Formats: sequence, structure tokens, C-alpha cells
Amino acid sequence: MIDLRGTTGIWSGELRYGDAARAREAAAELEELGYAALWLPDVGGNLFEVVEGLMAATSSTTIATGILNLWMHTPEESAATHARLTAAHGDRLLYGIGVSHAPLVDLKEAGRYRKPLAAMAAFLDGLDAAPTPVPRERRVLAALGPKMLQLAADRTAGVHPYNVTPEHTADARRAVGPTGLVLPEQAVVLSTDPAQARALGRRHLAGYLPLPNYANNIRRLGFGDADFADGGSDRMVDALVAWGDEGAIRARLDEHRAAGADHVCIQVLAEDTVEGFPLEQWRRLAPALNQPPA
Repeated sequence: MIDLRGTTGIWSGELRYGDAARAREAAAELEELGYAALWLPDVGGNLFEVVEGLMAATSSTTIATGILNLWMHTPEESAATHARLTAAHGDRLLYGIGVSHAPLVDLKEAGRYRKPLAAMAAFLDGLDAAPTPVPRERRVLAALGPKMLQLAADRTAGVHPYNVTPEHTADARRAVGPTGLVLPEQAVVLSTDPAQARALGRRHLAGYLPLPNYANNIRRLGFGDADFADGGSDRMVDALVAWGDEGAIRARLDEHRAAGADHVCIQVLAEDTVEGFPLEQWRRLAPALNQPPA
């Protein structure tokens, strides 16, 4: 039984694309540190192999896709894998499913990214029609805009928004209602130096601001052309990337929870890593983030 309400998770490209053996070791430690879920991106490569490795390395932590890129997998393969891994490792695999972005999807096959809302609905139809369907309560959507949020409310357990603010979390809560899951990602920098933190934030956002789905959503949140100039205004960077000491990071997660989040997964941005993994930051943050709300 997956229950992420009131918990914190880790969103990590390092666990997905870093050294596999080191990732499994890190996953086991993150479980011991109290993180309830490990979220993995999907921009190519064997997603399910990594998911299986992390499920084998842990015993209770939820392994979640953030996202499962629907253009890169078939519903049949995804459903069969969910059934197989759940049978082998317990009921702790959650699919966050997303449509990604046209500039990325069309790199290998121009024009493939078409009608994303319809493509998502068709993918969910395929999951439902599989010999062993993926249950509604084991899938959420990477929803940003109103139409995808509504589809998530109608067809899944909830939403896993990425690169958002607590204001968007409040919008997501209204969209999915009181019982739907709201599971946002939050980028964080564990530094009290504004220049260092914002530099890391801008480097992180550089890959996202040009993507229409993110840019449009950020504009819906009240940011304009001036905020997008020169890598992002301080106001935008501070809104999308939480920085400061452990207490400041906890305060941002509490804002998401006050806005309606059930679970928040943090993506740690760091220059100093251990073999490519931000282990020290994960360890430092665990006591502050894995305590129940006051």
C-alpha cells in the first residue's frame, strides 16, 4: 500500500543516470534517512531497468517515475512491467506519466509530438486495457495546465507537477479535489549565499525556461518577459528554486503543504557531490524534512 501523505521524497537525475551500483547504495541510504519516495526522470535509456534496481535495493520506499515519458514506452510494456515489479518487490511502484516537450520528443522524429492531451488519454486507455492494468491509484500525471490537471483528476490518483511554486500547488489541489494526490517537485540549494544559490538555480533553469510547457506555466503564475531575461530574474529564480539553510528549505516545503501538497520531492542542486551524488546535502536535510509537520 502506497501512502505518501505527509512525507518527503527525493527527485534525482543522479539515481537515474549515475553509476548504477552507486545509485543502489544511495537508494538504500535514502530509505534509512526516512525519505518516502525516490523519483526518477525519463529522457532516454532503460528506465525500467533502473526502477527494478532501486526496488531491489530498498524494502519500503516508493519508487516513482517523474516521469515515465509516454512517447518512449508503450502502455502494454509499462503495464506488464508494473505488474512484474510489484509482484517481485511489493506494492510500491508509482507511475508519474508525462508528455515531455516537443523540442525533446521531436529531436529523433520530427512531428512526433502531436496532440499531447489526446496522446495522454490514449496512453491511459492502453494501461486500462492491458492484461494486468495499472490501477488508477498507482498512476499520476505530470500536469501543469488546466486541461491536463482535469484529465489527471478524471483518470488517475492525482498529479506530479515539476518546476512549480506553492501557488501552482494550490491550483492543482483545486483541480483534483480534496482526495486527489498532489505530489510536486521542488528544486533546492542548501546554501545561504544568495549569489551562489541563484547561480545554481539559473544553471538548473537554463534547460527548462526555453521549453514551451514550462514557460507557459510560469507565465500563468504571474511572471512576464522581464523575468525571463538574462537567465531569470531573482524573483523567478527564488520562486522556483528554494535556497538557504535547512530551516529555509523546510519552510518552502511547508508552503507547498499549506497549499495542498500531500508529498513534496526535493531535487538538490549542488556543485559539491560525492561521486556525482549530493549525498551530504541529502543527509543534512533529512532531519529537517522527514519530521511530521508541527
